[in-house]
Amino acid sequence: MTDLQKPGFSRCNNATLRRTARRLGRFYDDALAPSGLKGTQFGLLFQISASSEPAMGTVAEALIMDLSALGHTLKPLVRDGYVETFPDKDDRRVKRVRLTPHGQAKLEEAIKLWSVAQQRFEEMIGAEQAAKLRATLDAVASLDLETPAAAPSS
Repeated sequence: MTDLQKPGFSRCNNATLRRTARRLGRFYDDALAPSGLKGTQFGLLFQISASSEPAMGTVAEALIMDLSALGHTLKPLVRDGYVETFPDKDDRRVKRVRLTPHGQAKLEEAIKLWSVAQQRFEEMIGAEQAAKLRATLDAVASLDLETPAAAPSS
């Protein structure tokens, strides 16, 4: 049996990245579970906190999400009182987001849990390797990837 035929082995960058993202996502979700947040929600709260009442489109762009996915992820955070949306003062068509005081407290709670997970991951893989991984993934995320044109049919 060649390496390409072994179960779980793939030369496909996308398949390998997705498998790894699921494993790492589960690791961080488990670490954040005591806060009641998922990793995606934590990331969103952090992104909103790091910006100054950003427009939803700006948040979606920063997280490489479409607006509908952002809205779906925001819904429970708004429901639970962690985030509020409001119209832009200059253009009421633009929706902005901000953390509520309750959301800021939840983020601070989650950051403590995330920090433990982050330290544990870096102990397992090595701080230098983790930094290289983040740099590589940032480089991939910044690529202007376009779907290749479909091959002409005959």
